[in-house]
Amino acid sequence: MCGIIGVIGERNATSVLVEGLKRLEYRGYDSAGIAVLQADNLQLARVKGKLIRLEEHLAVSPCTGRIGIGHTRWATHGPPTQENAHPHTSARVAVVHNGIIENYQHLRLNLQEQGVIFQSATDSEVVPHLIEQALQQGLPAAEAVRQAVRQLEGAFALGILIRGENALFAVRRGSPLLVGVGEGENFIASDASPLVPYTRKMIFLQDNDVVLLTRTSVTITDLHGNLQHRAIKHSQVSAALTDKWPYRHYMQKEIFEQPTVLGETLKGLIDAVQRSVELQSSFGQIDPATVQAINIVACGTSWHAGLVARYWLEQLARLPVNVDIASEYRYREPPSLPGSLVIVISQSGETADTLAALRFARQQGQQVLAVVNVPESTIAREADGVLYTQAGPEIGVASTKAFTTQLLALACLSLAFAKARGHVTSEQEGQLVDELLHIPAMMEQVLLQDNAILAIARRWMHAPGFLFLGRGTTFPVALEGALKLKEITYIHAEGYAAGEMKHGPIALIDEDLPVVVLAPRGPLFEKVISNLEEARARGGRLLVITTAANGEAPDAESVLTIAPSGLFATPLLYVAPLQLLAYHIAVLKGTDVDQPRNLAKSVTVE
Repeated sequence: MCGIIGVIGERNATSVLVEGLKRLEYRGYDSAGIAVLQADNLQLARVKGKLIRLEEHLAVSPCTGRIGIGHTRWATHGPPTQENAHPHTSARVAVVHNGIIENYQHLRLNLQEQGVIFQSATDSEVVPHLIEQALQQGLPAAEAVRQAVRQLEGAFALGILIRGENALFAVRRGSPLLVGVGEGENFIASDASPLVPYTRKMIFLQDNDVVLLTRTSVTITDLHGNLQHRAIKHSQVSAALTDKWPYRHYMQKEIFEQPTVLGETLKGLIDAVQRSVELQSSFGQIDPATVQAINIVACGTSWHAGLVARYWLEQLARLPVNVDIASEYRYREPPSLPGSLVIVISQSGETADTLAALRFARQQGQQVLAVVNVPESTIAREADGVLYTQAGPEIGVASTKAFTTQLLALACLSLAFAKARGHVTSEQEGQLVDELLHIPAMMEQVLLQDNAILAIARRWMHAPGFLFLGRGTTFPVALEGALKLKEITYIHAEGYAAGEMKHGPIALIDEDLPVVVLAPRGPLFEKVISNLEEARARGGRLLVITTAANGEAPDAESVLTIAPSGLFATPLLYVAPLQLLAYHIAVLKGTDVDQPRNLAKSVTVE
């Protein structure tokens, strides 16, 4: 979950590293640091806290050199301190690391027995000392790196400098890392966003790749020195997409980008002329007509998307569906049933628990379909089929547009399965495709209520907690609304199926508790209104989001009206006000919207 960048070229490395870390800070912001190499002079700058602290430090004590590595940290082993900040060093080696060295305690003990003195509490510090040990044995630098890495267990991406070597080294196993190929300069980074100002040519590394970069060359070997060929690909990420202007925060920008990215996602999944879903190229060898059951596996917000998809797949395709939290799935050891399909959902395509679930499913002989936002990600490469969302880079830690594009992709998937299994007619398919095509425009209308939601946020910003209620496909939306509020405002919130309220959560309701009720017009509307009345009778402060007309709208402290929507549109349109509510309360409370405490965007450790 940390961010890594490295550069070798003719320009001063420090400016490239700092600007790159700004684009990677969403991956972690507990501490930051750089190491810059100029001939035999290895300069180090590390600080506790966010990147602005590092910039202040460098303004007073600049580092100059043409080769460098940088790191922004999400703490795992050891608290956020200057001593635990990366890069970590030995006499000749500096290393930045993303991931976890699982056998570090054994390695650390062995090194200490040989007289090595450690300066930090991290697992990462064993790496420079292992490389140093190999150098002392007289091994060439590249082989010293390989020998050290062969001793490591776990998932990691490494950027390495060695004093006296006019080169930058990198290693990937399990954690994302790519190479940027420039003109007279080359780069490494955790993702493409910090590299696109300099190059669009990217090499997506594979597990156990060891890379030696000079100013004009990139050499990749395996752990035993055998040359490896990796294709150069053209990244579609642009510097403009990772700029938040003219918005105040990335999260705000990404909320308002939703109509656009929903439209882009639809382009790749449906034929608007024929009014049909077109996913065969995404399915690979997967035949939807032969699937007998589905397991959906994901984490966090993506798990909520999977919960919505269960309703659609069961109702439309008549398939039994289980939805698992990825960190629990493989430890539950579910039996592999003939004809079952696993669907994994991940924004980054690198989520450690979801990737492990994918590999578990493959080991059990199951086919895996992935829903991801990042082409060339590990999950995308290892799945049997891939549906790509077109959300573009999502920098804000609290996911917004990635969630709604996941929902849209899963809606198209559900319709495709229903079509393949003969459960929808061509006429019904056309009607549902029409609904999908209208979602971007309907989302624009929902976002026009931003000022009304800001006014609600002002009234409720000091509430001690929130309760979110929904039924059907709005129940997972209630869970997502509670998660968004917790993530960025630090206010405790719970999401519940409205019918479950009287089985426990009703005990929380008093005159200080806001209760957000999602009440679309439909078969469950009257039941949700009954649950709302139960909350009102106990003094709860009610915000009702509903499609009901004025004469039917329930009495509440605040009412937001959403245009009537169908099966697919409802969860997408109802989550947008909850995203805005969380955003505005966070801004009013003064919390860090884009970089909330203790969180990171891409969870690449278990």
